[in-house]
Amino acid sequence: MNQTRPEKLMHILVTGGTGTLGRLVVERLRAASHSVSVLSRRTGPGLITGDLLRNTGLEAAVGGVDVIVHCATGSNDVRATTNLVNAAVWSGSPHIVYISIVGVDRIPFVYYRQKYRAEAVISESSLPFTILRATQFHNLVASIFDAQRWSPVLVVPTISVQPVEVSEVADVLAGLATSPPAGRVPDFGGPEKRQLSEFARDWEQMTGRSRKHLPLRVPGAAFRAFRQGLHTTPENTKGVGTFTRFLETRRAGTAL
Repeated sequence: MNQTRPEKLMHILVTGGTGTLGRLVVERLRAASHSVSVLSRRTGPGLITGDLLRNTGLEAAVGGVDVIVHCATGSNDVRATTNLVNAAVWSGSPHIVYISIVGVDRIPFVYYRQKYRAEAVISESSLPFTILRATQFHNLVASIFDAQRWSPVLVVPTISVQPVEVSEVADVLAGLATSPPAGRVPDFGGPEKRQLSEFARDWEQMTGRSRKHLPLRVPGAAFRAFRQGLHTTPENTKGVGTFTRFLETRRAGTAL
């Protein structure tokens, strides 16, 4: 990451700034000397107390900011994003950068539909905006297997995935936050699109927990879309870090 002091220092608000992705975005922006605040329901140093769903504290949080990086996500992204956008429009129209997911416009999955509608809330507002869609993070793929670590069999959905390193997505978001608004930018996918069962074998090799795989084929339109790979972007394999490297790094840092 380039540590050169930027020509223009910005006041940036990050929602979801204590989460897996958000905290890395905050670290990068602060390392570049920008003034960064984190919207949180908690109180503490560097935090601005507010609640996206309850619509409290938002006007104070967005007041005077140049950029909002919207990483917060949950059960009602549409309401949260609507409240944030309304407060931002009232405050003076800062640039809003939103992280979304590849395939939200093509997969009839409840969470994905929420993200897609949240995209529309932003793009149809008067705010200058940038929207980035990324594929699933490595830690999400690993969590599928971690949850079954003591099971006698490994249940593996019959789909392909293209996981990406979360730190690389954080790099891109930080760069977008300090660049002019660009609308929807090209998707960002990981370096490998493979069957989930192949990633399961990588996980087993790394953890020493080999067992029989039980393929899972779920009926319905959403799972059919996942089987078709509509959540992947093979034409945008921009990530570098592989799932194996993620597992090696994780093993070196913490026990599995």
